[in-house]
Amino acid sequence: MGSLFVGLDVGTQGCKCIIFELSTKTVLSRGAKPYGLTSLRPGQAEQDPSVWVENGRDAMREAISNLKDSDVARIKAIGVSGQQHGLVVLDSEGKVVRPCKLWSDTESSAEAEELSQELGFTIGPAFTATKVMWLQRNEPENWSKTRRVLLPKDYFNYWLTGEVNTEASDSSGTGYYDAAARRWDEKALDCINLPADYLPALVGPSEALGSVRKEVAAEIGLPDGVLVSPGGGDNAMSALAAGATSNGVMVLSLGTSGTLFGYSSDPVADQTGTICPFADCTGAYLPLVCTLNCTEVPEDVRAMCRDEVTREELTAMAEAEPAGCRGLTYIPYLRGERTPNLPSASGALIGLRHGFLGNPGLMYRAALEGVTYSLLAGAMRMRALGVSDLTELRVVGGGARNKLWCQIVAGAFGVPVALVEEEETAALGAALQAAAVGSGVDDVAGFVAANGPAAGEPIEPNSAEAAAYADAIERHATLSESIWGPALPKKTTSIRLDKIFG
Repeated sequence: MGSLFVGLDVGTQGCKCIIFELSTKTVLSRGAKPYGLTSLRPGQAEQDPSVWVENGRDAMREAISNLKDSDVARIKAIGVSGQQHGLVVLDSEGKVVRPCKLWSDTESSAEAEELSQELGFTIGPAFTATKVMWLQRNEPENWSKTRRVLLPKDYFNYWLTGEVNTEASDSSGTGYYDAAARRWDEKALDCINLPADYLPALVGPSEALGSVRKEVAAEIGLPDGVLVSPGGGDNAMSALAAGATSNGVMVLSLGTSGTLFGYSSDPVADQTGTICPFADCTGAYLPLVCTLNCTEVPEDVRAMCRDEVTREELTAMAEAEPAGCRGLTYIPYLRGERTPNLPSASGALIGLRHGFLGNPGLMYRAALEGVTYSLLAGAMRMRALGVSDLTELRVVGGGARNKLWCQIVAGAFGVPVALVEEEETAALGAALQAAAVGSGVDDVAGFVAANGPAAGEPIEPNSAEAAAYADAIERHATLSESIWGPALPKKTTSIRLDKIFG
C-alpha cells in the first residue's frame, strides 16, 4: 500500500480537502466546509483567521473520517493552498491583531494608486502592500501592535507547525517581493514602511516547513510526524494539478472571473500591470492575466430565456451556429474590464441583423466567443512580453464543463484544449506538492509531471474554422478599441496572431 497525501485549499468561500493516493493517482476521500466574509461597508472584505483554522481542521477531519485506520496511518504529508494577497497581522506573541483584509477588499484603492506612482508600475488594491499602507493610515493603533505580516496560507501553516515561513508563489502577490531576484523588494518595503523583520522566512519549493504539531495532529486525527510542505497560492497550486509544469502549457480557468496562467522558465515583467508577475511552486514563474467577465456573460444570455430553455438546450442551439457568429460581435465588458485594461467600459453588441435578437443560440455563442477573445488578448500580451509559444491549454472551472466552449477556445487560440477532470485543482495541487516533499525529491515540476493525474482527451482546433475565428478575433479587437480606446500600447495590440502562436 502506497503513501497518502493531504491537500487543503483555504479559499475565500470555504476550505476544501482531498486525500490523494500517489500509487494509484486517485482521490480517496474529500471534505469541505463553507464560510462567509465580513462586508459591512463598500469595499470591505474581511475574514478572521480563526475561521480558516476551524473550518480547515473540520474539512480535514471529514476527509480523514472516511478512511480506515490503516489508511490514516499511510498519511505522510500535507500541502496547503491559499487565497492570495490577504493581509494577516500578528503581535509579538503570535496572536492575530485584527481580521484579515482579503484580496477582494478594495478599501486600499487610493493607496494602490499612490504606490503605483512611487514604484513605477501598476499595482492594484488586491495586493498586500496596499493593505499594509491602509492599515498604517486608518488603524495606527493596530499597526503599532503588529510584529508579523503573513499571508492566509502562511498563517494556517503557522497553526499546523508553529513555524513562520512563506514561499515564492504566494509572496509574488504581495507587491513587495521581487520574483525575478527571489527576494523581498527593498524599495517597495521602504515605500510602505514595512520592516523586513516583520516578514516570514523564505523557503524553497521542495523544503518541508516541519511536522504537524502533536496537539494539532491529535485534534485533526493525523498520525505523528506528518510533514508540511511549503504550500502556495491557489493559482500556482492549480497549475500543478493541471500539469502546467513546462513551457508552452497553460491553464485557462472559466469561472466568475476568467484567468489564464502557466509555467514560464523566465520571469515576466509588465509595467502596465496587465500581466501579474507571479512565481510558481516549482522554482519557475507563473505569469497570469485575469478578466472580470467570464461565466456570468453567457449566463446573462440564458437569463433572457427565463426557465424556458435549459443550459444544455441553449448550448445545442449555439452549436448549430457558425464560428464567428455570422458577423455578430459581443463585447463582454459587463463589469468593466481588467484584461484588456478598460475599467470604465461596458458591454456592446455590434453587427445585429434582422432576427438576431430572437435567436438565443446565436446570442449564446456570441457571448462565449466574446469572453474567449478577451482571454486571448491576455495571451497575446504574454507572448509580446516573451512568454514561450502556447502549445496546449488545460481548462478548469465551471465553464470547462461546456464542451462547445472548449471547442471555441481551441479554435480561437489555435491549440489543443484538455479538460482537467478534478474540480478541486488547488487542493489537488497542494496534495501533489506534499507528495513531492514527502518523497524527498528536489525537482517538484518533474515529480508532478510524472505523478499527476492525466488530463482528458484533448479537443483539437477545427482547421475549417480557422479563417472565421481569425476574422472574428480581429473584428472584436478593432471594435473594442474603436469604442473604448486602446487598452495597451499599439506595439502590443497590433501583434499578428501567427507571430504569437508560431
